[in-house]
Amino acid sequence: MSLHRTKTILAITGGIAAFKALGVLRLLKQHGADVYVVMTEHATHFLTPASCEMVSGHPVSVDLFAPLKTWEMEHIALAHGAELVLVVPATANFIAKLALGIADDLLSTLCVVLAARTPMFVAPAMNTHMYTNSVVQQHLATLRQRQVDIIAPQYGGWPAHSKAQGSDVWPNPRTSSPTCSPLTTK
Repeated sequence: MSLHRTKTILAITGGIAAFKALGVLRLLKQHGADVYVVMTEHATHFLTPASCEMVSGHPVSVDLFAPLKTWEMEHIALAHGAELVLVVPATANFIAKLALGIADDLLSTLCVVLAARTPMFVAPAMNTHMYTNSVVQQHLATLRQRQVDIIAPQYGGWPAHSKAQGSDVWPNPRTSSPTCSPLTTK
């Protein structure tokens, strides 16, 4: 998949793996994507919007009810011309919202609008007990039925000596390429 000048939405949700989204953002930019970052409020506790703005070259969107910069609602403006959506990391909460069509913040509203018409990759990242929960698995199955690509998570260590499932979509420091992403699939 060529990303040159592709309007890409990098959706960052509020899990501990959110800090790795900056590496994904850099990689997307290296491949020529025109990246717009949308974060949940909780994601801003792990990664600052300013960091993403510096790398993307665009303002970061967080608040559905922020004062309008143009006459167009922000989620509608972001949706226009979007060619790819990558959700990194995707928390259990966000996966449920997307599967159920819940649109209660900027990111979930945007993704509900785009899920049916734009290629979307979702990279689950959460504690293994959460990931293997039958409800989370049902939501992932629903997304797969709707043609949302789920990037298979890897098993690894996280803080506090716990284990977690997390998609390894960020660059490998030795190869500067992801192990699985829109750059290596399709």
